Amino acid sequence: MINKSILHECHNKGFSSEDMYGAYKIFFGTLFSEPRLRIINLLMNGKKNVSEIMNEMNMDQTAVSHDLARLKQCGFVNSEIDKKYRYYSLNLETIKPLMKLIEKHMSQYCIHILQSIKGGTK
Repeated sequence: MINKSILHECHNKGFSSEDMYGAYKIFFGTLFSEPRLRIINLLMNGKKNVSEIMNEMNMDQTAVSHDLARLKQCGFVNSEIDKKYRYYSLNLETIKPLMKLIEKHMSQYCIHILQSIKGGTK
């Protein structure tokens, strides 16, 4: 999955292949969390501050802030300060197209997972 140019760049910066796979694990692990996926989905419709996310997600401030920090660390979201609020938005350059691709894949190839969980095909 990791192409040679990425590995070469990592090696030049003193990182091993194992380090790179560790970074991949953190990146994809970010998508493993249902609350983080819900936040990503919420931000697909535009920027929100922590209070708006808390209210729409019915989550406490600590959990939202923790999830946003992880999303920001992995480049899923960007943040900007506007007056007294910090607003979070989806990374439109890379993550929004990635999420659309994942949604397309899920709808085409993974719907059978839901069908098998529900007990049969429809």
